[in-house]
Amino acid sequence: MFAVRAARPLARAVPAVRAFSDAPAATVMSLNFSLPHMNIYADKTVDRVIIPGAEGVYGVTAGHTPIVSQLKPGVVEIVHEASGEPEKYFVSGGFALTHDTSVTDISAFEAVKLEDLDADAVKSAYTAAASAFSSAAEGSAEKAAAGVQMDTAKAMGDALGVAL
Repeated sequence: MFAVRAARPLARAVPAVRAFSDAPAATVMSLNFSLPHMNIYADKTVDRVIIPGAEGVYGVTAGHTPIVSQLKPGVVEIVHEASGEPEKYFVSGGFALTHDTSVTDISAFEAVKLEDLDADAVKSAYTAAASAFSSAAEGSAEKAAAGVQMDTAKAMGDALGVAL
């Protein structure tokens, strides 16, 4: 008991500082957004990015805590200037890594500008996937593939505001 009392004043003398990085606080954020066949952005300065993580949608700004996240099908929103409209891309999945240097890397399997998606094509894709899902054998690769296609088409529909 005496040792604890003696150590308590020493503990108070050291300020409690919690830090996740030794890097200086960043004032700008840099984005690398890549697909297997091309780079959409390389070292692009942006204000913030909204990312559809597997555990939920989250935003990243300069000085964000480092994080690694799997992407679910959804919309990546890139805000170039604080007061500007976001540039939106639908991604089918991938990964996002935010480093302690305020660099965020997004690596997606596929990405398309949201404005380039066709609502009728999304509805048709969902209907075809649902049909394939219901006719595939339980536990088969075909049923799993159709399930992924349904989930992706549903996420596209949600992004466009289309009920499926």
